[in-house]
Amino acid sequence: MDQYVKLTDPTKMLFLKDDVKFVKKNIQKLFLGLRRTGDCSPLQKIQDLIVKRVKENEAAVKKIMAIKKFKIDESIELKLNPDKREYAKTVEEKNELIRKSVHFQMWNYQSSDTKADEAQGKVVHRYELATKRVVERSHEDLLVSFMDAFTHSLDPHTSYFSQERLDDFRIDMSLSLEGIGASLSSSDGYTIVEEIIVGGAADRAKVLVPKDKIISVGQGKNGPTQSVIDMELKDVVRLIRGKKGTLVRLNLLRKEGDSTKKLEVSITRDKIDLAESAAKITYHQKKLPNGKSLNLAVIDLPSFYGDQSGKRSGYADMKKLLAEANSKNVDGMVLNLARNGGGLLEDAVRISGLFIKEGAIVATLNSRKDVNILRDKDPAIQFEKPLVVLTSRASASASEILAGALRDYNRALIVGADNTFGKGSVQAVLDNLPPGLGAMKVTTGMFFVPGGNSTQNLGVAGHVILPSTLSNDDLGEKNLDNALPPLKIRPFMSKNIGNDKWKPVGRKIAEKLQKKSTARISKDEKFQEIKKDIAEMDKNDGIMKLAELIKKEKENKAKKDENKDKSFKDRVADLQKPYIEESLNVLADLVQIQYPKAGGIIVGDSAQKKLPKN
Repeated sequence: MDQYVKLTDPTKMLFLKDDVKFVKKNIQKLFLGLRRTGDCSPLQKIQDLIVKRVKENEAAVKKIMAIKKFKIDESIELKLNPDKREYAKTVEEKNELIRKSVHFQMWNYQSSDTKADEAQGKVVHRYELATKRVVERSHEDLLVSFMDAFTHSLDPHTSYFSQERLDDFRIDMSLSLEGIGASLSSSDGYTIVEEIIVGGAADRAKVLVPKDKIISVGQGKNGPTQSVIDMELKDVVRLIRGKKGTLVRLNLLRKEGDSTKKLEVSITRDKIDLAESAAKITYHQKKLPNGKSLNLAVIDLPSFYGDQSGKRSGYADMKKLLAEANSKNVDGMVLNLARNGGGLLEDAVRISGLFIKEGAIVATLNSRKDVNILRDKDPAIQFEKPLVVLTSRASASASEILAGALRDYNRALIVGADNTFGKGSVQAVLDNLPPGLGAMKVTTGMFFVPGGNSTQNLGVAGHVILPSTLSNDDLGEKNLDNALPPLKIRPFMSKNIGNDKWKPVGRKIAEKLQKKSTARISKDEKFQEIKKDIAEMDKNDGIMKLAELIKKEKENKAKKDENKDKSFKDRVADLQKPYIEESLNVLADLVQIQYPKAGGIIVGDSAQKKLPKN
């Protein structure tokens, strides 16, 4: 009952206090009577109430936006965390919350150079869309919402996959799908082309450009077109995806100068390799005070992926990249897991094994208390030089297994988060439901790293901690509803892990590197800005103040103008830059401590001279 209310009204701007009692009563009635009668009518009663409330919200917004010369009230403050707010007792109380929210929305639009009257129209349309989507919910949608509430009440990671979600999950794991090869987003009822995937069908056809608005979709050469304005993004994506070799027609609005042009394009669907989600390597020269230069590498691993055929996997990609790094004779490596939320357990084990000799990587404990230890069975060490693993509070699940194992074996220095997310539970996807009904993802056990600790709730602690706005008490497994408590088992560390081939990272080294990093950060402009943001968050205690946002917007105007034409991917990369740069600095320090004679290039006015490698 609690989960249904939370999932249906996450912002507490829909239900009134008495509505919550009504919803819970009907969910309980449905749950108790489901097996006996199969009567799902209580869901329809809840749906009728939801429709009533969203229509009220839309009417309230239209009344606020009816003011011709709308002026933003800079004195408005809003408590962001709904868990720290009570449900409104009356419609009037709820409308006051909506009024505050609308002022923030208006500021968002106007701060992106949208004219006031146009912004008012967009805010109204946003609420009209919300009403439309609620009214159009099918009986299947109502049942899915009940299944979501049921599964989330067991633990945060047990969930129901409708057939549509199951298809998306398989795409995420395989990094491959059939379609046009474009990343799409939704804004103000329009489907926007965000990015053209290199090598995909749209890229080869050269007919789409970023910021195109898709207004209708047709199948084949002569099939009728279907308007997709105000359609949910997932439904638009379903229309555009299709089998390799089939044709899809898109009607677009494209801005050219001050005018907007309407055009139709045709694209033949093809297999898309989602290369942007695969592991990648970059190389960096780090100049040392003695004039030498270190050759360092960064591998970005966004997830642990692999398809059912075994043709594509994170493990295979990582093995190739490490071989390439070795051929370029790098002095050290940063493995970036800062945005890695997990993936396939088997790949996490095999990738961990690339950095050590064969040995135990992770253990799982099931409900029968059986302990199963998963080992790297490959005696080869693919990379023996100094290793830094970059983490954040977003590093979760399989990435915590890799970071935890390499930390326990003293194989890597963990840099970034004070501790990672803390998702230490094991899930299995059970797709044995009747055809078309999707699958269940069920929690079946818990993970443990070689030292015997569970990563559940606790995550993996960092050796060198960098300041981050993500490192707050609200982000992490332990703050999720129904999170399982951490456990501990007997350590299962292997001895023959090849630490005669690489130099272990001890506590004293970690302490020394933390001091050096702290000194650098104290002089770094970007990190000082991050520290300032953290201090403001702590000071405001979760309350968003419109006056402060407006003040900060004016201060950052020049910076914003620089970024306005950047893609979402580039903006994310910009946020990561200070962390990548400092992780490379820490790696350079580690290399110099462990291999004092490392660095094969003298940098100077004369020709560069190669020196023998240590």
